[in-house]
Amino acid sequence: MKVQMPKEARYIIETLMQHGYEAYIVGGCVRDSILGKEPQDWDITTSATPEQTKALFRRTIDTGIEHGTVTVMMDKVGYEVTTYRVDGKYEDHRRPKEVTFTASLLEDLKRRDFTINAMAYNDVEGIVDEFDGIGDLQKGIIRCVGVPQERFDEDALRILRAVRFAAQLNFAIEEETCQAIREKAEFLRDISAERIQVELTKLITSRNPERLINAYELGITKIVLPEFDAMMETEQNNIHHCYNVGEHSVEVMKHIDPQPILRWAALLHDVAKPMCRTTDETGVDHFYNHQKEGRPIAHRVLRRMKLDNDTIHTVERLVEWHDYALDGNITKKSLRKALNQMGPDLFDNYRKLRWADMMGQSDYRRQEKIEAYERLVQMQKEIMDASECLSIKELKIDGKKLIQLGVQPGPAMGEILHYLLEQVLEQPELNSEEILTQLALKYYQEQTQ
Repeated sequence: MKVQMPKEARYIIETLMQHGYEAYIVGGCVRDSILGKEPQDWDITTSATPEQTKALFRRTIDTGIEHGTVTVMMDKVGYEVTTYRVDGKYEDHRRPKEVTFTASLLEDLKRRDFTINAMAYNDVEGIVDEFDGIGDLQKGIIRCVGVPQERFDEDALRILRAVRFAAQLNFAIEEETCQAIREKAEFLRDISAERIQVELTKLITSRNPERLINAYELGITKIVLPEFDAMMETEQNNIHHCYNVGEHSVEVMKHIDPQPILRWAALLHDVAKPMCRTTDETGVDHFYNHQKEGRPIAHRVLRRMKLDNDTIHTVERLVEWHDYALDGNITKKSLRKALNQMGPDLFDNYRKLRWADMMGQSDYRRQEKIEAYERLVQMQKEIMDASECLSIKELKIDGKKLIQLGVQPGPAMGEILHYLLEQVLEQPELNSEEILTQLALKYYQEQTQ
């Protein structure tokens, strides 16, 4: 099999080989090429030391030279070139205490995580596959190189990566690897929140976010996302539901765009249900106020995961608003007020979450819910098409005009603007400079008498 690699990667490999060194593309790019996917990165491994590599290329960057990695720049694109290495003893389940360079490709491949990531290739030798990675790709299996317990002792993040790869590739995890995950999951406590978050985000934005349930069954989420364990252990004995809270949230993820903000919102929209669950005298479960209680919990989870502020702020707002207008009793007046409170920028993501939430429920009154949803979306479109005022900045009067009318800057000005907005949200036709001027003067005079 011939792998079609970028001409720059081929040039780097050929240059290294012409000077007497071994060189191959390695890891994920080989795996993806075999699967017919476009690799995101083209990593190169070589018998040359970092200094020998640097001597052969005009522009290099010492990106990880202590671990043998040099980035070779080719037309503004960087290619990581790493010397064959053998990792020393691991003491913290995160990184080796020391790295030793080796002249053996096999020794380098032995230290890699999974067989499907432990293949190398160049145009001369073809695919080097010492651990039957091709066989595991054909069988759809995630299997550790060598002894699974040793691989997870070396870097505990591999435990979560196994489930992430299974989700992205729709593969099964081989049983010995599963058993090692169960034994070693506790070591994930030694891994930084940032690294955990990257893997979880890749998992839940994959085509198979339901593999998060595998992470629960293997004891992974107990360590990295205990809130999900509580959700998986909370039933929903209610005619509107056919799954427990965790399963429902996974179904919602499956029905929403694979964007991090939307998938995190789908995962956490019902995160407060375990603490809000009550059961009435007929045995029916209720989750009163779970959307309000869920916002601070979602905030804490995402902050703990070190997600960016924009994602945190948007997700927590979606959690708080996801049940808005659930009963379908909505008017344009109430929708304008809601859009003012949630912010018009949130509505598009809100409606996506609302739809996915419905798709993750039972079929009970589904058509009625869909019709209510469609009415809501149509109303919002009409409001936006009419450019109806939804915020103070959209009023046809501003602070400068109020100063001209004799209003002094300060709290009084803010009160007037909020009063005017309330009137316009009730009656959009009032949003003209002439009408608002009259309303402002009247309100100001009444407040200052």
